Amino acid sequence: MPTSCTFWSGGRTHHLHSNASKKSSAQVIDSELFGLLREKHGADRFQQFIQDKVVALSGDIIHENLGLEAPMLKDLAEEIDVIVNIAATTNFYGRYDVSLDVNVMGVKHLCHFAKQCPRLKMLMQVSTAYVCGDREGLILEKPIEPGESLREGTYLDVDAELRLVREAKKELMMMNSSSDGDARKTAERKAMKELGLQRARHFGWSNTYVFTKAMGEMLLGQLRGDMPVVVMRPSIITSVRADPLPGWMQGTRTIDTLIIGYAKQNLSCFLGDLSVVVDVVPGDMVANAMMAAMVEHSEEKGAAAVPVYHATSSLRNPATYSVLYEAGRRHFYENPRVGKNGEIVPTREMCFFTTIARFHLYMLLTFKLPLEILHLVNLLLCGLFSRLYNDLNRKYKFVMHLVDVYGVGIFGPSPCKSK
Repeated sequence: MPTSCTFWSGGRTHHLHSNASKKSSAQVIDSELFGLLREKHGADRFQQFIQDKVVALSGDIIHENLGLEAPMLKDLAEEIDVIVNIAATTNFYGRYDVSLDVNVMGVKHLCHFAKQCPRLKMLMQVSTAYVCGDREGLILEKPIEPGESLREGTYLDVDAELRLVREAKKELMMMNSSSDGDARKTAERKAMKELGLQRARHFGWSNTYVFTKAMGEMLLGQLRGDMPVVVMRPSIITSVRADPLPGWMQGTRTIDTLIIGYAKQNLSCFLGDLSVVVDVVPGDMVANAMMAAMVEHSEEKGAAAVPVYHATSSLRNPATYSVLYEAGRRHFYENPRVGKNGEIVPTREMCFFTTIARFHLYMLLTFKLPLEILHLVNLLLCGLFSRLYNDLNRKYKFVMHLVDVYGVGIFGPSPCKSK
């Protein structure tokens, strides 16, 4: 790979061109992550350096033209050397139609664009290690073949899934034709979420996100032709380990939510088996793996199979949930959190449910039975507590739904051991 390349990182944005640059600056360039470069070049020279290196465009990969005007698309095609597709909707319980648009059709549109780039040396698709499903043992780094699914006896046809969504939306429109606009949108949103989860589990995947990312990989393998293509599958990406700023992460992501919940003592119990490996990998290691893979396979046309890399940790450095808990517990005992009133927030032990059955029993005795008693009292008092009951019952159902969607990941085997 030459020392100077023009990169394009595929993504989604709905901002005007000028606002895209402002958003890029505010969310990325102005962050502390660029502190070393800022110190190296000085404030004024740093801004010029960034302007020479980074151009933010507004676009959307769900469109065939990537949401760009034809002249801009043509100019891009002439200049691009490397395309890295990191665009995705990562909602486990997302709308099936939206997930297909972004995670599947977005790959198709980028692939078609890549074929128009005469200087192209690499198209990298960033996927997820969890496309491999919930399996134990070593998971080989191999591409997903056309029609392949995780459930024996099923054949996954991407075009058939796209048709299914179109037909389902037509039926929903006819069924809810007499409803007002908001009611139709609500019904469609719920139906599309349920359809995504249903189809994912029909083919053996645990949720809509990993299912549609698997289809995106499959489609890329079918459409790539002789293009140099690489698939990178990271597991749960955490903060930066070393370079350029140890511990840095933008916002609250992945397991940070659990840590913050424990720090604030809002999380008194956790649903999970402490012996299960939680496969996490630092963000800078993933970035390094991506660059190394691009160099290794640059201009490698006509490969027999798409090269696949698992950026994971559970084979050589397995970390269980107990390691995560003990590290957090030790930290907050040594560095207790201080509340708004200046008082120290005491660090308490957490209660863990090692099986879903135990958690269900806990929820039944602690919440469901009291809810049913409240329901009975509400009926006897002619609906006096209707608002309270409906609110608590909605929250209870929401928690149980989360267990249904996310339970496999915290009780099942780690899918990320690779070779």
